[in-house]
Amino acid sequence: QVQLVESGGGLVQPGGSLRLSCAASGFTFSSGATSWYRQAPGKERELVASMGSADTSTNYADSVKGRFTISRDNAKNTVYLQMSVLKPEDTAVYYCKANYRRFGTPYVTWGQGIQVTVSS
Repeated sequence: QVQLVESGGGLVQPGGSLRLSCAASGFTFSSGATSWYRQAPGKERELVASMGSADTSTNYADSVKGRFTISRDNAKNTVYLQMSVLKPEDTAVYYCKANYRRFGTPYVTWGQGIQVTVSS
């Protein structure tokens, strides 16, 4: 069964840090690109960070550049989003998205989302 399970969210004060994890089962992350998105109340879902299948390319939204880092542990089949110097405007539900291939056919799957709240 293909599944993404996110963890690591919660409440943090401005300036603090959190690390989100996204564990995959039923497929291999390294077979495709992986992304983190977020959706704040009343706003559209936006791309936060992405990583190519070969771990050689990463992209970030301008609003998080220099503060967030996407990484992947292929042995654990887990993707991470390290978030630092968090701001109240980073408050959102964060989603992990995976593009992967099985027997040559491309698929896309999403995690269930996890809440991150930045507030004093």
